[in-house]
Amino acid sequence: MIRRPDMNVDYQDRLDFLYGRLNYEWLGMPKLTEELRLGRMRKLLRLLGDPHESLRIIHVAGTKGKGSTSVMIAAALSASGLRTGLFCSPHLHRLEERFSVDGEAATADELIALTDAVRPAVETLDAVCADSRYRGPTFFEITTAMGLLHFQRKQTGAVVLEVGMGGRLDSTNVVHPELAVITTISFDHIRQLGTTLGAIATEKAGILKRDCPAISGVTAPEARDAIRHVAAQRRCHLRELDCDFRYQYTPPGTPLTRPTAGRVHVNTWRTDWGEIELPLLGPHQAGNVAVALASLDVLAERGWNVGRDAVVRGFASLRWPARVEVLGEAPWLVVDSSHNVASAEALASTLQVCFPTTRRTLIFGTSRDKDLRGQLQALLPLFDQVIVTRYLENPRSVAPEEIARTIEELDGRVALATADPAEALALARQRTGPDGLICVTGSLFLAAEARALILNEEGAPAVGQILA
Repeated sequence: MIRRPDMNVDYQDRLDFLYGRLNYEWLGMPKLTEELRLGRMRKLLRLLGDPHESLRIIHVAGTKGKGSTSVMIAAALSASGLRTGLFCSPHLHRLEERFSVDGEAATADELIALTDAVRPAVETLDAVCADSRYRGPTFFEITTAMGLLHFQRKQTGAVVLEVGMGGRLDSTNVVHPELAVITTISFDHIRQLGTTLGAIATEKAGILKRDCPAISGVTAPEARDAIRHVAAQRRCHLRELDCDFRYQYTPPGTPLTRPTAGRVHVNTWRTDWGEIELPLLGPHQAGNVAVALASLDVLAERGWNVGRDAVVRGFASLRWPARVEVLGEAPWLVVDSSHNVASAEALASTLQVCFPTTRRTLIFGTSRDKDLRGQLQALLPLFDQVIVTRYLENPRSVAPEEIARTIEELDGRVALATADPAEALALARQRTGPDGLICVTGSLFLAAEARALILNEEGAPAVGQILA
């Protein structure tokens, strides 16, 4: 990782320890049968006193939309007066963003204390594993444990826990939640999760627990049937989009003078929520709102109290960085963390709805294990010019020259290759008029680096905080 001269020595030491662990976010994920297993995570938590056992958890999986849905649920719960933890990954700027409480990320001092609490348990497991073919705890396992310990220490009344990848063998899947949520199923991580929607859905449905209620936003028949099968096996009371709850999206009116999200009307088996303004840009967010509100209705049936007023208050102050995030005007400057075909298609739809007549410039960079051609096929038709680049703080980035060659193969145009996000942004500003739009996308890692440059600061507002 990059060191900064302003970093506290103790803080930097803890980061060095954490980033020195096996980190699949940097290396790329292995096949599920190779390294991922839950026994190691259970042992780690047992050495920490099983902090997750005292938490009331909403567990959220899905190919896309799981982060947005998680932050919506957490915002509504916080606005209702319930002290709420949110675990999401990866982070944008600082590791502490992964575990926030009521929208406030953990502090640097809390990160130090959490690392110190977890480190002896990690070293114990390292010693146990030294004589076997298994590795000690990974970066993600350790940070998941830190998040659960943080939420216990902060005495949270609820925790929204986002799955890292898949579900069945994800490190978060050691919990026994109040509710399991699956947002959507599409193709991503096919090497790990499978090459069919049914196989991917089965892995995601691994978070379903016996007699635990579940919400599904999945509508593709093959994936829906796979989830139903797992739910029936585990006696889960499953509520499904387009069966038990529905939504109707109303796009923003035209002409637009500013990006506007539109509104959504949600009806569930229990509640007519009425029309609610989308808290995030994009028609796809209407489905995420529906899943979030259906989740709140399940919780209400279990004695939780979250009404429409709390939802409106929570959504009004919600900010989710790098999700079609507008960071500048004249030209419009949008940063988005799309990194697979489904999320690229959602971004394309959002740009058409929210910026319908704007001349557009694409800044694109992605990771080696992603569907480069699929993402580009979804995005290229919307853009008048393309600038390709790579992120710098993670070794998984694809060389700009390779992206440029793929673009030329796809539609014959010549993309401009740049060495880094700073050069790409500078070139885009030179070549895009004040009435145009610049969109940075292709990877959360690229979004993070571009966002830091745009905001001209070392860090960024915590998850859930209103941007200045």
